[in-house]
Amino acid sequence: MRRPVDSLFGRLALLFIGVLLISHVAWFSLIRLEHNQMQTRYAVEEAVFLVDAVRQHIQREPDQPLPSRVQLVDPANGEVPVMPARLPEPLVRFIEDVRDRMPPGADVRIGPPGRPPTLWVRGPQDARWIVVPVQPLRPMRPLDRLIPWFVIIFSAALIAALVAAWMLQQPLRLLAQAVGRFGRGQPVPPVPERGPRELRQLTRGFNTMVTEVERTEKDRAVMLAGVAHDLKTPLARLRLRAEMMDEARMRDGVVRDVESMAHIVDQFLVFAHDGADGSEPVDVDEQCARIARNYRANLATMGAEAMAIETQLHAGPDFRLPAATLERLVSNLLDNAHAYGAPPVVIETSRGAQGFVLTVRDHGTGISDQDLVQASRPFVRLDPARGGNGHSGLGLAIVERLVRRAGGELKIGNGASGGLAVQMTFAFDVVARNISEAAQVWQAAGAH
Repeated sequence: MRRPVDSLFGRLALLFIGVLLISHVAWFSLIRLEHNQMQTRYAVEEAVFLVDAVRQHIQREPDQPLPSRVQLVDPANGEVPVMPARLPEPLVRFIEDVRDRMPPGADVRIGPPGRPPTLWVRGPQDARWIVVPVQPLRPMRPLDRLIPWFVIIFSAALIAALVAAWMLQQPLRLLAQAVGRFGRGQPVPPVPERGPRELRQLTRGFNTMVTEVERTEKDRAVMLAGVAHDLKTPLARLRLRAEMMDEARMRDGVVRDVESMAHIVDQFLVFAHDGADGSEPVDVDEQCARIARNYRANLATMGAEAMAIETQLHAGPDFRLPAATLERLVSNLLDNAHAYGAPPVVIETSRGAQGFVLTVRDHGTGISDQDLVQASRPFVRLDPARGGNGHSGLGLAIVERLVRRAGGELKIGNGASGGLAVQMTFAFDVVARNISEAAQVWQAAGAH
């Protein structure tokens, strides 16, 4: 099951959400803290300025009246406020800041509640209390009024970040899809060079690599197909001349050798074929049962030793592959099992969690662990398989190429009960895409 967090866009989205959330929360907290500090600092400066101005006024012009909101109160007056035991934290900081700006020993108090805010100050040299108005320390807006703005700003920043992340991962997604198609042996169109400079350089290098590999593959396929095709005519003449031999033993030996060489030539042609399979998708379960019956019948017709073939087909009708591809896959694996394995050969199909699975296994000696990596490479014949005739080391290589071309994955290993097990997995979306593409091809062919 694919998880959105595993994708580049999902991880970028989580990263952007986390960064934006942390930055916005820190920003709002910093604004609130700075607001409180600036408000307290301004109120302290204003109050200290007024107190100093009153003292200078008393010293220089004691007879002149003071402003209406400034008072001089005698210490014996009963209106002198008494400091409460507990004050809000902002007021405590305000009083401490004012006291720090006053001469040592100054008494600083806050006016009684319920009246316009005032500051009462009396220094060591002051005969009376100096009462000056102060700015009220208003708290910031409550959070319930800030949350809508926070959500609006955060949403706008998040949308912009997600759009940027999508634009960044889009070229990478196209490149990843192209790499997947290239790994499966499917045709890869040039990937558009978009995104940052490093990503454009990577895409340009990938396109160049694909072009060079395709050119090399085409040259090799043309050469291999040409050689194989040119060998068919002399082989046919050789077979005809062998049929005309008088000595039966010699004739049969030459005919078998010619048939082995013809089989090798056919494998060359199949391996060199690089075109897409345009045959109609068929039910894999039904087709595998038919291939097994025909293979047993062909062995009996050629007088070869019979081979027990068992079928365990449980994938269901939704598992469909192109007929020609499926025929070549199963036939090559049956040939490989007949030549190097031991009966019974089991053909299994199932429906797994990730896709449909097609497995062909025998009960022979299998392949050693160190040779499993080499098993599907072309023209490689492993030591236990050297005694066969008419084999070029292309059987499993053809199977791997056909499976990748069909969008599947190949796994070669030894079965738990012994023998070689070749497992082919085709994802559900790959099977559906193959069926859809084949339907379009057949509709186009019918229209013409």
